[in-house]
Amino acid sequence: MTQADAGADGPAEPRSDPGADPRVADVRTRLQAAYAASSAPPPKARAKLEAQGKIYVRERIDLLFDAGSFVEDGRYANALEPGLPADGVVTGRGTVDGRPAVVIANDPTVKAGSWGARTVEKIVRATEMALREELPVFWFVDSAGARITDQVEMFPGRRGAGRIFHNQVALSGKVPQICCLFGPSAAGGAYIPSFCDVIIMVEGNASMYLGSPRMAEMVVGEKVSLEEMGGARMHCTVSGVGDLLAADDADAIELAKLYFSYVPGSWRDSPPSYDPEEPAAPLTRHTVPERESVPFDVHEVIDGLVDADSFFELKPLWAAELVIGFGRLRGETVGILANNSVVKGGVLFTDSADKAARFIWLCDAFNVPLVYLADVPGFMIGSEVERGGIIRHGAKMVSAVASATVPQFCVVLRKAYGAGLYAMGGPGFGPDATIALPTARIAVMGPEAAVNAVYANKIAEVEQSSGVAARDAFVAERRREYEADVDIERLAADLVLDSVLEADELRDDLVRRLAYAARRDRRFSERRRSVPPV
Repeated sequence: MTQADAGADGPAEPRSDPGADPRVADVRTRLQAAYAASSAPPPKARAKLEAQGKIYVRERIDLLFDAGSFVEDGRYANALEPGLPADGVVTGRGTVDGRPAVVIANDPTVKAGSWGARTVEKIVRATEMALREELPVFWFVDSAGARITDQVEMFPGRRGAGRIFHNQVALSGKVPQICCLFGPSAAGGAYIPSFCDVIIMVEGNASMYLGSPRMAEMVVGEKVSLEEMGGARMHCTVSGVGDLLAADDADAIELAKLYFSYVPGSWRDSPPSYDPEEPAAPLTRHTVPERESVPFDVHEVIDGLVDADSFFELKPLWAAELVIGFGRLRGETVGILANNSVVKGGVLFTDSADKAARFIWLCDAFNVPLVYLADVPGFMIGSEVERGGIIRHGAKMVSAVASATVPQFCVVLRKAYGAGLYAMGGPGFGPDATIALPTARIAVMGPEAAVNAVYANKIAEVEQSSGVAARDAFVAERRREYEADVDIERLAADLVLDSVLEADELRDDLVRRLAYAARRDRRFSERRRSVPPV
């Protein structure tokens, strides 16, 4: 078939030709019918999509890729079986703002986007293509899971569903994997989003769960709604599995493309560069309150540091005491981790440690320099967090900081106490620079806690023998001694700090340092792999 015969609408209609072979005409007729069947959903399925506020799978792909760039594979999968156009998944390649990528998109109008044997084979082949060509993958997930009728063919074998997860792990850190979750991702299929770098969930439609509410009631006797079990808002606020909530399909795809603009196409490349812009509102000496007891929103510092409107926050609804996301400094991508004192005092918990560790791994995988904005009293203490494994989770965050080989900069805004200093890329972890504002304090613990820890018995003795006023004077003197011991000028004089700057100088200083640090060696340690405390 020539290109003129095929066209953009699939195989050409059969033409009258005295020398034509009727068998070829029959093939063309059947191919045309199969092509048309996967071009648009039936009216009933279209109505269901519209009622759910969804758009058709091919329209989703049109929103993702540059016009005319999409090349599809396996469109005629299972064409001999009626009612299974493309076997429920669309796969192929296209360009996103001129950058090539692979898409794997479930079609929820075909048996609820469920997986058959050829569905799995198409997905496996697409992931193999991404591995072979080192292309990023956009996962458009909207699937009820495996077709039980096909389980022998699609589940246990060497090219069964397990191969998808195997290939996703092989792709991890090699190329970006970006998931838009438009509908359900059930049972084993829920692992597809979990292996991706970012999960964008459409509120009201998206869900992830290993067992459905009906199964939970049957097996463990729990009565729970779908939203409570695995809804988008739950996963973005409670479990931390979801990264971003989207209003609808189009919003999810737009967020996915925006995320892609911050990362390279593969681990071999640098992130894209853009035209530099000035911050929306510059940092000033008054942006950071001088008293460490006064909470403030660290987003004000971030917005004053990065190019205008360039901060792309991840997991904003989960573990909000730590802010993470991408921004641009003079057009170049950086990853930012910042303690936020307006949420739980900026203390690090198990969830915030998990959030930080994965983001650091992500940036290190894709050559994104890291900037830590420290205003941290340390890790949370108490029996509840100890039972929750705060030591193990904290060690995971510290391990991520220590093993990252991208340029790293520790900026101490105010307090950096205890292991919080280590977790935020402090001097002992070999950052390219440790920079402090004049408001900074670095110590094992804050002055009040330190004085109480060292002098508790003496404080009680002074109060008993000489009264409250004498006690307060004694505490104040010990506090002055402690603060003199950790004075920021002394730390700079002892080369603990590389620089002490005013806030309005910070952006230009970081821009210059980033340019030089780009030449740094990326080796860390010779070994097969680490054994992280996960």
